[in-house]
Amino acid sequence: MCGRYAASRRPEDLTGLFQVEKWEPAETLEPDYNVAPTKEVYAVLERPVKDAGDQRPVRQLRALKWGLVPSWAKSPEGGARMINARAETVHEKPSFRRPFVSRRCILPADGYYEWVTGAEERRLEEKGRTKRPRKQPYFVTPADGSVFAMAGLYEFWRDRTLPDDHPQAWWATCSVITTEAETSPLAVAPAEGPGALADIHPRMPLMLTPDRWDDWLDPSRTDVEELRGLLAPPPGGLMRAYPVATAVSNVRNNGPELLDELAAPEVGTLF
Repeated sequence: MCGRYAASRRPEDLTGLFQVEKWEPAETLEPDYNVAPTKEVYAVLERPVKDAGDQRPVRQLRALKWGLVPSWAKSPEGGARMINARAETVHEKPSFRRPFVSRRCILPADGYYEWVTGAEERRLEEKGRTKRPRKQPYFVTPADGSVFAMAGLYEFWRDRTLPDDHPQAWWATCSVITTEAETSPLAVAPAEGPGALADIHPRMPLMLTPDRWDDWLDPSRTDVEELRGLLAPPPGGLMRAYPVATAVSNVRNNGPELLDELAAPEVGTLF
């Protein structure tokens, strides 16, 4: 799964990288090194600009809330549980099948965090001697320093308890699409640590390589099978993973130091 990630690139950099035509400075977000569910995140998407005379799709950089609320939901309460959509079933799940056809986006990230339980803690847990095993966080990021372009979906939800002109009458929310974690060797692996992403967790965010960006964002593409073809995992060997401080486990902690690579895991032997 993907439950925490980092996104520190400036909007000026993202607009150039993704060839964005429209961005509202009022939606500027601060660099976030500990993005958690329900936070606002940057999303790249293509849709007509509201109230514009020309209703052609325009590539935009928008700030959306992470945790998709289906348009038919009675309340936004379940949004925090809709942070991920599985690539294998996204086209058929009631919450995601409509956005999959017409409301796709890219969620730019530096990389994502995943936690691994220590070997000693696993042993004690198996014996029933610990209920909260200590876990070592790892940061997973493209080895070449490029953007981690996560495939995503977005949706709009109308709060019927508020008048049309209320600033919170409409919610714009999103979800990250995940896939099976790579079993191929990491491009750069820790000296004592996982050799592949699947060693850390069985799932990972689905990273779109640049050659798929245009097709994925194009709202005129609505054929389900063609769209599913875009969800093939990227080539192996593009990623690196390294241990980071357990401070990231507390969502209140935020800063570039959370991405600092540790010389060794803080939580003993892991593998």
